[in-house]
Amino acid sequence: MKLCIFLLALTGLAGAADSTPAISGIWMMGQSLCDGSESLPVVTSADTGWGNLSFARGVRTWLPKDNSATPELRPAELFKLEPLRAQTNGGLGETVANGMADHWQAVRLGNDKARAAKSASHFLVACAGQGGRQINELSSADLSADPRTPESRRHGGGYYRTSLDDARRAVAQAKAAGAEFRVAALYWMQGEGNGGPTGSLVPTRWDAELPRPEGLAWYRDQLIAYRKQWSADLCAITGQRGELPMFTYETLGPAGEAQLMAADADAHIYMVGPHYAVSSAINSRTRPDRHGDPIHLSADGERWWGEQVGKVMHRVLDGGADWQPLRPRKAKLEATRGSILIDFIVPRPPLVIDTTFLPRQEIASGDGYTSLAGFRVHDSAGKPLTLTAVEAVSPTQVRLSLKQPLPTDKTCRISYGHPFAGALGRVTEVRSGELVMERGVTEATRLLMNEGAFLAAGTSGPVTRVPVRAVQEANGAAILTYESAELRDGRSFEAGQELVAMRAFSYGNLRDSDDEQSVFSFADKAYGSRAGQAYPLWNWCVLFSDFPAE
Repeated sequence: MKLCIFLLALTGLAGAADSTPAISGIWMMGQSLCDGSESLPVVTSADTGWGNLSFARGVRTWLPKDNSATPELRPAELFKLEPLRAQTNGGLGETVANGMADHWQAVRLGNDKARAAKSASHFLVACAGQGGRQINELSSADLSADPRTPESRRHGGGYYRTSLDDARRAVAQAKAAGAEFRVAALYWMQGEGNGGPTGSLVPTRWDAELPRPEGLAWYRDQLIAYRKQWSADLCAITGQRGELPMFTYETLGPAGEAQLMAADADAHIYMVGPHYAVSSAINSRTRPDRHGDPIHLSADGERWWGEQVGKVMHRVLDGGADWQPLRPRKAKLEATRGSILIDFIVPRPPLVIDTTFLPRQEIASGDGYTSLAGFRVHDSAGKPLTLTAVEAVSPTQVRLSLKQPLPTDKTCRISYGHPFAGALGRVTEVRSGELVMERGVTEATRLLMNEGAFLAAGTSGPVTRVPVRAVQEANGAAILTYESAELRDGRSFEAGQELVAMRAFSYGNLRDSDDEQSVFSFADKAYGSRAGQAYPLWNWCVLFSDFPAE
């Protein structure tokens, strides 16, 4: 069991009257999803009224070619406290800051904005990271300054040093305002930068990829060590005692698994969960004629995910929750060996196999599926087993039904998460910016368009992929509209190709029934059909691989 951490008396979060002057820091560090890369146009451009703060410099306190390696030389006037909002810095836009801090403040104050306007207690959010960074480039080691780092990836370094200087500035600002500053929580959003080419991790840009078990253990230990040092260094500045809690998301790729391992090993690290349900930057408009990369988040996606993080921070630090993300606890073959029962840790039961918010994830194979609702099963020889059904059979259990019983001399392992959202069928005609399909619009396609753009990829013929930005139907045929400039490697589709629809992120359909209400709603009307709807704050199952069935 994780230990319950009570920093409440230190941070002024619990039991303090609204009139008690207190500024509680949420200190962020990470790479592109942390700094809001391509999360444009922003959706929180004005004061939200929840009373939270940033420096006048903005949430992103580290900027290239702006005292990036010498943060102590940054002008003092840039650290005056201002209402928290999103700002645009070139290709950087919305961050998780408003969703995170405003949700936390709202639930603490009973969703009463009038009370927030009178409160003397505020959150201050600061982020000192940058896209594309590895963990030891963001650490006190600052390997971004190492001469072995390619010149194009140096950018001055100084990320960790900037984070500490931000805390010194916050202490001074709070003192001037007659308040006290304490760091309430750390938020970590990095990991992709350490991903290797074959599914493990690389320690540095010049090191070889580690074997997967060693790579996972290496990143786990690095993250734990980072939290400990960051906590100690910040507490030395603020005068706090004890350990600061760190919250993280599940990074796509091997680092995500290592982050969960770190949360299991360190009582002060909390895995919020996976972000795959939120909107991708494939929907962003970074310029009038350009969209974002699928791996990044849209502005709504950043703010939506921030609310998830703020929800968990509140439950842990205000409510003392022993938080765990939705994850498998154990799996076992049932007596017939024709099905597998998986028991889950569920934050808010019951479990739901949701195929109405996200399309059913599937890879069809004859009269079954090699992947269904996110689940895949392989036997001990690595052979994929065919699934016929995935169903929630109790508030905390899911049953996977196999087409054929597993032989008694075989064992099996379960994985969860895949980007395929169903077959689109065969291309009958290729026009300029349009693909005419053999069949009409599928239910999966409709759900994908509710979300925004999705990817169409060839499963036969040349290697092709493109974001689909509109779908219509004529004479019983679906017509997929795309932008020729977005064709992967400029390679065109061909008539006769079989296509599959893909989401930007690997995903599955398993979630809990968390009914917490969001503060914000979808705001960008330029894509999808969700504008005006509240962000759903369900907890989705973590991505996992090779989970053994007993």
